[in-house]
Amino acid sequence: MVLFAIVALLVLAGMHYAFWARAVRALEVPRRWRRASALLVALLAAGIVAAFALAQHYPADEGGRALLPVWIWFGFLFYALLALALVLLVERLAQVGSGFDPKRRLFLRRAATGAGLAGAGAVTLAGERSAAGELLRPEVPVRLERLPRALSGMRIAQLTDMHIGPLLGSAYVQRVVAETLRTKPDLIVITGDLVDGSVEGLRRSIEPLFGLRARYGVYFVTGNHEYYSGVMQWLPYLRERGIRVLQNERVSIGDFGASFDLLGIPDHTARGRDAPEAPDFERAIAGRDPERESILLAHQPRQILSTRGHDLGLQISGHTHGGQLWPFGALVRIAQPYLAGLHADEGRTQIFVSRGVGFWGPPMRVTSGGESTRTGGPQKPVPRETYTCVRSS
Repeated sequence: MVLFAIVALLVLAGMHYAFWARAVRALEVPRRWRRASALLVALLAAGIVAAFALAQHYPADEGGRALLPVWIWFGFLFYALLALALVLLVERLAQVGSGFDPKRRLFLRRAATGAGLAGAGAVTLAGERSAAGELLRPEVPVRLERLPRALSGMRIAQLTDMHIGPLLGSAYVQRVVAETLRTKPDLIVITGDLVDGSVEGLRRSIEPLFGLRARYGVYFVTGNHEYYSGVMQWLPYLRERGIRVLQNERVSIGDFGASFDLLGIPDHTARGRDAPEAPDFERAIAGRDPERESILLAHQPRQILSTRGHDLGLQISGHTHGGQLWPFGALVRIAQPYLAGLHADEGRTQIFVSRGVGFWGPPMRVTSGGESTRTGGPQKPVPRETYTCVRSS
């Protein structure tokens, strides 16, 4: 962790220096403005360090949202660096300056830099509005061959990657709960990354979550962020408040004459950590009747690799945020077999990956397209989403 922190600080410092060098120094502004801007950029860098350090201690309901401008600056910085890199590339390719006098060369560089920063600002504003925008509730039909006909049309509401913590508090949770209950789900599943903070720090923020109700209950599996937030305290607390935690377990959902198996495994992050359970799919599936339909809850899409050969009906996952900030979707695809939406895997197994309800880091969503499985009209960019999966036999 110490090595990671050192590397992260060096990267952060490098990002801010690169921004200052291209957005200020390269434009040959007067020395006093260069010094003032250097101080401002240094303070913004320190603000990001402080935001990360204070995130666990000051949730949204305890003043954490006061750091919102710093988190937005972080998002702007990323897109500003992309824009400045593009300006530099174009300048080099076009060999700007070869046919211009120094004053005209400087004018063009300033104009291009200004346009690039304006574009980064527009992307940041649009991304912030998208992250804070409407919660969508698309219905995703999933056909499961072995599901009893009596359960056809069952509604499963998935909540994932809520990231309750420094920027998302009780008002946000209450809004998510209200939208979820409006779908009248038969079953509610929470597939990890619920919190970014301790039980003690987030009691007030998470309280509305316990208003979730469904005929067959509310189930939870861990995501990676639970292991950074005191998983040993969170699991018993969620159980005490009526949420069933699945850790390498299988339960029957339905009535005596019509039911299916719901399985849940911990996040991949639990391996090698001081966690109560590491993911063990073989243990979760032990004794299962292969003729019964089965649905697996697993935070990361890549956990489907351990299920191959067992002919599950469906895996429900999150984790990816659909990329959240372009172009990170391409990087996520390196580590995860699926980014978002409903996909056919091997045999009869399908996987559904939600973009999630919340966000992590910069309060922005700059990502592409709606789900290919979304019903009701043309596709369009999706902000935050709660998902209702409609099952039919």
